[in-house]
Amino acid sequence: MAKGPNDCYGKIKLSAFIPQNAGEDDIAFHAQMGMPYAYTWMDNLAERQGELALLKERLARQGITLYNAGDIGVAKSANIHLATEHRDRDIARFNDMLRALSKTGIFTTTFTWEPDHVWSTASDAPGRGGSKTRTVDERQLEKIPVKHGRIYEKDEMWENFRYFMAKVIPVSEETGVRLALHPNDPPMPMIGGIATLINSAADYRQAFDIAGSRNLGMEFCCGCWLEGGDRFGDILEGVRSFVREGRVFITHLRNVSAPMPYFEETFLDDGYMDMYALIRTFLEADYDGTMIYDHTPAVSAGNAVSAAYEIGYMKALINAAGHAKSSGN
Repeated sequence: MAKGPNDCYGKIKLSAFIPQNAGEDDIAFHAQMGMPYAYTWMDNLAERQGELALLKERLARQGITLYNAGDIGVAKSANIHLATEHRDRDIARFNDMLRALSKTGIFTTTFTWEPDHVWSTASDAPGRGGSKTRTVDERQLEKIPVKHGRIYEKDEMWENFRYFMAKVIPVSEETGVRLALHPNDPPMPMIGGIATLINSAADYRQAFDIAGSRNLGMEFCCGCWLEGGDRFGDILEGVRSFVREGRVFITHLRNVSAPMPYFEETFLDDGYMDMYALIRTFLEADYDGTMIYDHTPAVSAGNAVSAAYEIGYMKALINAAGHAKSSGN
């Protein structure tokens, strides 16, 4: 029997976002694009376990595995990050989410340390051929005034992270649900008076030391790594070391025009990174987590067309790199 293209994908699990209220067309499109895995965000997830289980079943009927899910309300909780009076309440909700995920048969979730979420200079800047894309100008973001009443230095942010880990890691280990930590986007030292927690490879190392558990890993965001440039270090070496250590649970595949202080998000084939070399490195490191096309410019023909382009390009890269690896080239 002739080999199919997926035989060259190694252990990489191709995944894409599916809405929490996905219709049949959403699920059909996912299947038509040949994406065997999916992830979702669900508001108040712990209270909606039944809905999550139903979505998982509907995807399974199309041969799609719901690999990870999260709740932005607790995954990006300013109460947790800044240690407000409601911190313990939101941590309890986070742990309830972990228990709901485990009961549903989902064993990976994601979180960030971004109380103000993702920062951008513009979200509809002109991109290739009139597409619309996100831009970040560090010099403009440096002018943003203090957002939460005072300055939060990095040492304080690490202490808040330490407190969170102490409360969450035991439940993560009890339920078997792994925690994939996403870096700060953009990876500047401080924005709006709040120090960013994860803006370098060294920050990830510190987070792992604090957690003291293999259940804390990475949402390896190639876009953030490329945004950071020298701050993060050599992205190929980062892939090799963290994948081989088993720390990368999820990968976001994204290209950008240049490292900070200014970048535009681009199509996969239009940024400064050689994406073929990046994919080849993931395969050579024997990466076995999911790979997701990340932020991508909006095109005039609609979101589905943009998604199909990125998925097709990503699959072609993996296929080509896999064939080259298997032939020893």
